[in-house]
Amino acid sequence: MDHQDINEESINNQEENNIQNEAASEENVTAKPSAEELLAEEKDRYIRLYAEFENYKKRTAKEKMEFFQYANQDMMISMLGVLDDFERALKEIAKNGNTSDLQGVELIYQKFKNRLTEKGLKPIEVNAGDTFNVDFHEAITQIPAPSEELKGKIVDVIETGYTLSDKVIRFAKVVTGN
Repeated sequence: MDHQDINEESINNQEENNIQNEAASEENVTAKPSAEELLAEEKDRYIRLYAEFENYKKRTAKEKMEFFQYANQDMMISMLGVLDDFERALKEIAKNGNTSDLQGVELIYQKFKNRLTEKGLKPIEVNAGDTFNVDFHEAITQIPAPSEELKGKIVDVIETGYTLSDKVIRFAKVVTGN
């Protein structure tokens, strides 16, 4: 009898081990992702990678456009001095020069100014009586306002300001009233 009891115990232990192994293998099966889950995970990874690449392409295209748009900014800033000299020369020739000299210099000035305008340079329009705006104007001095309506406003424009493709490259230098 003892021998039969030991055999039964051995069979019962084997059955319990088999049941435990089946349960463990079922847990392993559930721990492994199914083909659909793997496909969904890879698809999500692909979509995220694609979106990141598209954002990269847009960002580099924007940076390239900005580079080309502002590549000649330094050259434009250096040409502003020449443009100012032309304007001063025109004023002086108009005062005490002859008309043929004035017409010649004016022709060169207009041609030069048109070329700069073609490249995106625009003057900032400022008139006496306009409201002072720190985004476009630089106040170099304040004087007592000649009239009440000019208090806190622009009294005189000393130097013209310029923008290059909607970016201020030189602020208009103005005198304000207080």
